Amino acid sequence: MIRGFLHSLSGQLILLIITALAVAQAISLWLFVDERSMAVRAALGFEAAGRAANVARLIEQAPSELHPSILRAANSPLVRFDLADTPAIEESRQEDTSAVAARIRSLLGATEDRDIRVNLHQINNSIVPLPHLSGSMTQMHMAMMGGDVSTVEMSLSIALSGGQWLNVNTRFERPPLQWNLLSTASFGLTAAFILIVVIWFLLRRLIGPLRRLSLAADAFGRGENAAALPLVGPREVQELTGTFNRMQARLTRYVADRTRVLAALGHDLRSPLTALRVRAELVDDEENRERLISSIEEMQGMVEATLSFARGLAISEPVETVDLAAFLEKLREDMLGAFTLKTRDELSLRLRPNAVRRALRNLIENAARYGGGATVSFRIDDGSAVVEVQDDGPGIPEEDLERVFEPYFRLEKSRSRDTGGHGLGLSIARTIIRAHGGDLTLHNKPGGGLLAAFVLPLQNFAPDPHGANTVMQDTR
Repeated sequence: MIRGFLHSLSGQLILLIITALAVAQAISLWLFVDERSMAVRAALGFEAAGRAANVARLIEQAPSELHPSILRAANSPLVRFDLADTPAIEESRQEDTSAVAARIRSLLGATEDRDIRVNLHQINNSIVPLPHLSGSMTQMHMAMMGGDVSTVEMSLSIALSGGQWLNVNTRFERPPLQWNLLSTASFGLTAAFILIVVIWFLLRRLIGPLRRLSLAADAFGRGENAAALPLVGPREVQELTGTFNRMQARLTRYVADRTRVLAALGHDLRSPLTALRVRAELVDDEENRERLISSIEEMQGMVEATLSFARGLAISEPVETVDLAAFLEKLREDMLGAFTLKTRDELSLRLRPNAVRRALRNLIENAARYGGGATVSFRIDDGSAVVEVQDDGPGIPEEDLERVFEPYFRLEKSRSRDTGGHGLGLSIARTIIRAHGGDLTLHNKPGGGLLAAFVLPLQNFAPDPHGANTVMQDTR
């Protein structure tokens, strides 16, 4: 079921939309976290710069004996202040540190002559605690930050008025990727809303008309008389539906015209053939009279067979649900036990009873005439019903297994009605079976004899509420 859904148009579109939403949400989250990280890092950098500027101002204004107390008060677990005669940084290494140096100068009210050096570098994959942190503080800090984040270390060296340098060292971490409950709920609601709208649109505006068009095309291909489809859905679907309606109307007229021509031809031929039969009865020579009558009867039989073949092409019989075993048993009774029936489990099929009965009669009569008897059985194979008619005759040459379905083709060349028909029986049978969405094939059995097998889908027709027969999707 899942595989079939993913192979459908609606399944692929829904999967595409979900994938696009997930990718867009992931990109949005990544951009948001990156911007948030930059904002946090900038804020922490400016905060450290502000603290460094305030400490530098206090040291410059306070007596030297208070300098150690100021440094101890300013120190924190993540920021370390130290006074030295030399700078800890030889020179600023990154151009993007100029904003931090400018902020320190602004807070100190210093000119460009004051030497302020800034150095930034990143420590990846793990948190490296500051050297001055205690063991418990280090463990607490790593636990709070998750143990695997990106750490940025910033070092400052500020030249003081007394000739000393204030060295500052601080570290702060890039905020980890966070997917909170609100983001998850927002994504779920957005995806659900879009999917509801898309599913409604697909079913009502696109998939529905396309499915009806597919079913109508299948029904028309099986000889069903279907009404013109309504022009609904997007413009392209409406154009496709209109094209199908016009094609169906043209082909229906074409088949009807040809059928009427054949019917008219058969009707017109009956009168002269009847007249010829009357005149043949007046022939004095008995031998010639019998030959003429035999030829006329053969011509009449061919006309009737041709009309019967034409009627097989123009099927108008309604579809019914039948029990296949009971259907075959009734056919065996009607044919006075002309074949042996191997019954199986109950199996219901929707078919045109008279048409299928006629196809089976043709197959069974051929088996009885050329194979010495017929055995009929049925089974289920891959979602279809398979009906088999077997005989024990000589079979058919392999090169003729398909040719025998051609109209008027006969393996027996004498053209005698005692040894063969008109060559239309198998053609009519295959036409009827294919009109039901199945097919009829012939096979030579390995042990001798011929096997005629026709396949009918288990769900090939469904009743239309408007009264017409509509074809369901073939399950094969």
